[in-house]
Amino acid sequence: MRKDITLVAETRETRGKNAARRLRVELKSPAVLYGTGGDPVALTVSPKEVSKILLSSSGSNTIFNLDLKGAVTPVIILDWQTHPIKGNLIHIDFKRVDLTMKIIIRVPVHTVGEPVGVKLQGGHYELVNRDVEIEVLPDDIPEHFTIDVTALKLNESVRFKDIPLQGSMKLLSDPELVISHVVAIKEAEAVEAEAKAGEPEVAKKGKKDEAAPAAKAAKAAPAAKAAPAAKAAPAAKAPAAKKK
Repeated sequence: MRKDITLVAETRETRGKNAARRLRVELKSPAVLYGTGGDPVALTVSPKEVSKILLSSSGSNTIFNLDLKGAVTPVIILDWQTHPIKGNLIHIDFKRVDLTMKIIIRVPVHTVGEPVGVKLQGGHYELVNRDVEIEVLPDDIPEHFTIDVTALKLNESVRFKDIPLQGSMKLLSDPELVISHVVAIKEAEAVEAEAKAGEPEVAKKGKKDEAAPAAKAAKAAPAAKAAPAAKAAPAAKAPAAKKK
């Protein structure tokens, strides 16, 4: 979704980890601008301002203006990295956007309402897929799609083909993929039970495998004791023969 936001950026001459650390001390983040219409450019931007865009209602699907030395270019955040512990931005990739050309993007799918299959038929509602891939002109990118599932009955589903596309939007995801559905509670419980049963079966099998060598050893033990007894019997008869 295109918004009237302008992010000021500066060119970056230095590269490497040490230079990046110095930038972060100055409360700046290293970034790269690339895409159609120009060569890649190393930049520095305010991580605080970028975070505002990422946390907005349109998130990473926001198209905004990047101001580099007075030259304003529409861009989108293509990728970003955050610190694994602190959570602050450590690198951002911006992509130039041609407003006359379609782009491929993933859009969140929201569902509203309580399905009839849950309210009146005792079913269980499951949300299977939370976003959909479309091709669309930059100015037509929606923040999200909203689907009303109130009329959804037991054993019915909503699929990607049911999403109301408008304008330049074109569906790229498989139209038959399920977004959400209502299933019988017993069926849902059976699936969950089957998933949980998988781990104990592996554990039981391991115990049987471990017990097998012990059982074999226990059976072999009496045979080992019998062998010396068999050898001792001829030795006992030998002296009796000499006395005669």
